[in-house]
Amino acid sequence: MASRSTQILQAAARVIARRGVRGLRVEELAAEAGVSTALIYYHFKDRTGILLKTLEFISDRAAHYTTCREPDAAPLSPREELDQTLLLELQDTTEVRENSSAWGELRASAVFDEVLREDLTRSTAVWVQEVAELLGEVRPMAPAAALSAAAERLTALLEGLSMRWLSGTLQISHARTLMSEAIDAEVEGLGR
Repeated sequence: MASRSTQILQAAARVIARRGVRGLRVEELAAEAGVSTALIYYHFKDRTGILLKTLEFISDRAAHYTTCREPDAAPLSPREELDQTLLLELQDTTEVRENSSAWGELRASAVFDEVLREDLTRSTAVWVQEVAELLGEVRPMAPAAALSAAAERLTALLEGLSMRWLSGTLQISHARTLMSEAIDAEVEGLGR
């Protein structure tokens, strides 16, 4: 059974995905999580604390569903691992939709919230670094600056494709195709 704080964070991701950051009300969050508002304040102190911990929670959850494999599964090649890590962000599952929607909402709110912006900047930097490391495994001779730039382009494209998919302006199959083509282009460019 999930801890109370995890239950609250799962509920916060659902509420933010459904109503947006501005629509997040502690009372509604408490009802969604099946806890009291006092317990939410006990765990997270204030609304900003909820948002910051929700950002961390959805980052961790994305890392889990993009890297988790069956224990008896064959190891992936570096290129397969890169593809899986990026393309599994474009799955039509409740968890991925919720995560991507909440991430987009938190990213948009960071424009106006300096504290949230700082944490989002750190989370994004970690994600870009992880993708750069995967690219480095595929192209070990590529310069670090080139790997970082390629990772920045791929993660930014993925966020944009995800928002278009979630808003209904792009079919998920087409988003996945565009992402695959971008990965191919970046890997090929790093090989030159």
